[in-house]
Amino acid sequence: MMTKVHPSAAACCATGEDVGRNGFGVKVLTVWRKSLLFSCRGFTVFDAEGSLVFRVDTYGSGSTGEVVLMDAAGKPLLTLRRKKLSLGEKWLVYDGEDAVNPLCSVKKHVSLLHSRALAHVTPCRRGGGGAYGYEVEGSYARRSCAVYDRRRRRVAEIREKEPVGGVAFGGDVFRLVVQSDLDTRLAMAIVIVLDYMFR
Repeated sequence: MMTKVHPSAAACCATGEDVGRNGFGVKVLTVWRKSLLFSCRGFTVFDAEGSLVFRVDTYGSGSTGEVVLMDAAGKPLLTLRRKKLSLGEKWLVYDGEDAVNPLCSVKKHVSLLHSRALAHVTPCRRGGGGAYGYEVEGSYARRSCAVYDRRRRRVAEIREKEPVGGVAFGGDVFRLVVQSDLDTRLAMAIVIVLDYMFR
């Protein structure tokens, strides 16, 4: 199964998914909604060469309000914490295992009006002014959504993974395509929060 989950570099080039606005600096990751550890929930993320890039291992039911994004060796990269008693679902993203100064917040979009917006990512450091740093639109359930920056440039996409050898993967295996403008760690953090908000 694992050999089919992640693509080869040649397969990525064949689908054209590694070509961005300028054809450079685009990372195509394969996200598997599964921990490599027994009895854990989480994510396993591969790059285009099939190397492990990120992992998330959550013990128990996964209903905890804290999730840690790690590199392949298990080093904490970002810590995500659900903010309690906030109006609407909101998560704070911290650097490493830091618990003091969040890098940004991800808040679920709540509106009575029909909207494609799913969530807003707001920087917690530098500047401020209340403007959202990124907006996420689309449908996470269908694995079809995009992250836009303030200038409405698409900086990341979540896409269904194409079948391999006639085998479809369903919603548990999908693509995360990240432009060079966005840190891949933050892109993956957004995916994790969306999964908790819309699972």
